[in-house]
Amino acid sequence: MAESIRKQEPNALKQNLKMADLIALSVSSVGPLFSIAATGGVMAANAGLWTIPSIGLIAIPFILSSFIFRLLNKHFPHAGASYHWSARVLGIKASRFQAWILILAYFSSIPPIIVPAANYTLNLLFPSYHPSTFAEVVAAMFWSGFALIPLLRGSKPTAKLTQVFLGVEMLSVIAIAVIAIFRWHAIAVPMHFGKPPIGGMIIAAVVAATILDGWEIDSYASEESVNPKGDPGLGGIIGALMALAFYALIYPLMFGETPLSLLSGAPNPMSVWAQRLLPHASNLMLVPVLASTAGGLWLTSFILIRALHAMGREGLVFKSLAKITKRGVPGIATVATLSAAFAVTLGQVLFSSLSAFFGLVLSTAGFFLVAEFFLDSVTAIVFLFRIHGSKDGDHSHGHKFLLGGSIFSAFAFLSFMAGFFVFGPRAIGSSVDYVIGTLLVLGLVFVLLAKRHDHIYMFHGNPAESGDNNPELVALADGVNG
Repeated sequence: MAESIRKQEPNALKQNLKMADLIALSVSSVGPLFSIAATGGVMAANAGLWTIPSIGLIAIPFILSSFIFRLLNKHFPHAGASYHWSARVLGIKASRFQAWILILAYFSSIPPIIVPAANYTLNLLFPSYHPSTFAEVVAAMFWSGFALIPLLRGSKPTAKLTQVFLGVEMLSVIAIAVIAIFRWHAIAVPMHFGKPPIGGMIIAAVVAATILDGWEIDSYASEESVNPKGDPGLGGIIGALMALAFYALIYPLMFGETPLSLLSGAPNPMSVWAQRLLPHASNLMLVPVLASTAGGLWLTSFILIRALHAMGREGLVFKSLAKITKRGVPGIATVATLSAAFAVTLGQVLFSSLSAFFGLVLSTAGFFLVAEFFLDSVTAIVFLFRIHGSKDGDHSHGHKFLLGGSIFSAFAFLSFMAGFFVFGPRAIGSSVDYVIGTLLVLGLVFVLLAKRHDHIYMFHGNPAESGDNNPELVALADGVNG
């Protein structure tokens, strides 16, 4: 029965991911070692030692969000995840705006991965060589092309390759922690926090959004799960908690063993730390960092590709983006995403001030990721308070903790966004507010000009639990479409 329904669905994705696959995707998508290498210098420059508390502050609503995603996944498993949840709960116009924010959040996250991947590769292969612009372009092109290999082969091969790279990263983290603990007495440095720089901490927290996201990939892979209403969301919770555990272990060791003056603004603070841990073999640190970077590249792309696929099915973006190959992969969406990301990367590499441009793109990615999770929290509030418990009058419907968590998360994310508008220009430049403001206005234009959905695609992974067989969800869908 399930298979016959699936065959009737246009451009249906293959259901072949098990729980172990989803957990590997969620943990690896966070890319803990890459995240520290790519953003640690930026955050240290803005918040100093207060980077650690800043990560802790933004981690609270992110951890709560992982449980919120779990709830919404149970009711609305869909390749569009948050964009689709918004359509089912808040309506079409809200969904269009959230689709725009989603595209900006994840697309702007890809170039800040490609650039470091290129630089780490060149540094690993040619330690004494100062790479030219041409070499950086070639290395960036290599990684953009390499990411296409697992993505075009399908979700299962992507998960299997990810598990290999994740294994390298996990073993490396254990080895790094052991070496750091044994070396502590020899290389530890004084840590003086001083007065907390509020503006710098807000900027660091927003940038930290780029290192605390990624675990939500299993929501966008829910249509490819063999248990779409049971497994997706749980992997996200595990991924979010493991990411926080990584940072709670690595950041204090790195800051405690490396002078802040060396870490602040460093393009790869992990390498700076490695020079103190392993003076004669510091380049070895690039191996696990590169493995983490590679996994983060194709998995961040995976999220955007599945979202574009879902939007294409409903006619919100080009319908060609919804087409799948014989392997059950959104082929056009995959090639288009990596090609566009490489084009932006090319601009970054050729830009006269690469560090400034990198900081702008990274901050933009962080802001829109926070905005994305803010909108998800609002969706959860409306769903839990107005819809989920409407049948029996219990608005929380046994989810009072999640309702309270959703309200807290929405307020926290909104506060970080507001604070970023105030303090961001001081550290990054006035252009950041203009860039973000322009993109938000374009989002309103997108809402007005986007075609009206022909329908809201209903995923029928399990007919016994599908939305069409659930009276509560049928009424909800009818209300949205009406």
